[in-house]
Amino acid sequence: MTWFAAVARLRARREPGVLVTVATVRGHAPRDAGAKLVVGRSGTWGSIGGGNVEAVVIDRARELIASSQREPELMDFALNDKVTGRHGVQCCGGAVSVLLEPLPVARAVAIFGVGHVGMELARILARQELDLHLVDSRADMLAQERLAALADAVAQVHVHHAPLLPEEVLAELPPGTHVLIMTHDHAEDAALCDAALRADHLGSIGLIGSAAKWARFRRRLATEGGHDEATIDRIKTPIGLAYVTGKEPATIAVSVAADLLRAFEREDA
Repeated sequence: MTWFAAVARLRARREPGVLVTVATVRGHAPRDAGAKLVVGRSGTWGSIGGGNVEAVVIDRARELIASSQREPELMDFALNDKVTGRHGVQCCGGAVSVLLEPLPVARAVAIFGVGHVGMELARILARQELDLHLVDSRADMLAQERLAALADAVAQVHVHHAPLLPEEVLAELPPGTHVLIMTHDHAEDAALCDAALRADHLGSIGLIGSAAKWARFRRRLATEGGHDEATIDRIKTPIGLAYVTGKEPATIAVSVAADLLRAFEREDA
């Protein structure tokens, strides 16, 4: 498997990894500058030459994975018989610098309801490095020509048409997915809120709507859903920045996206 195929595989499986590159070579070395190795939790793909250097780098890469470190790191190695490494001696006679670049798991966001606001929000979030799930019970909202605006997306876009039970899509979402509920139907929104509270693998849950809508939902979630107050409080509503009060779809979308990205930064702090 090529190194870029390995990176794609890790991303698809939502597994962290480290991309290792021979950055510089002085004198004789097992591989030239540019040679690459991908390290996952349990596997490796490619090679930077084997021996002590590769073994030490794999050990360090797995330490970075375990610590969730995001910053790249440069390691220098002298390849001579006077230097004994953790896994032995390499006496090629040269020296190499190796760059380790962590490949964190991309965040995932699911938008339930790709109407006016949902589509504007998708256009913004599609510019971010994340997995973006678009879910709607209406096929026309997910038509190829309508989603053409996302053709150059940075995000990996996943489309889910769920005409009968959109809430069943929740079970298919990867762990930690941030859910935003903004469908065209309040009954659909209510069912999604109930189902999201019963799912223990999700990240944050946001609901668009007025205070009156939320008051009705809150009573229903408690009386019919049997959820306690602490569980219901997992749902954030209203969503977006409180000081952005415009009601145009694009304005709401900017506000919601900014609030979500701010939450991501708090997670990383």
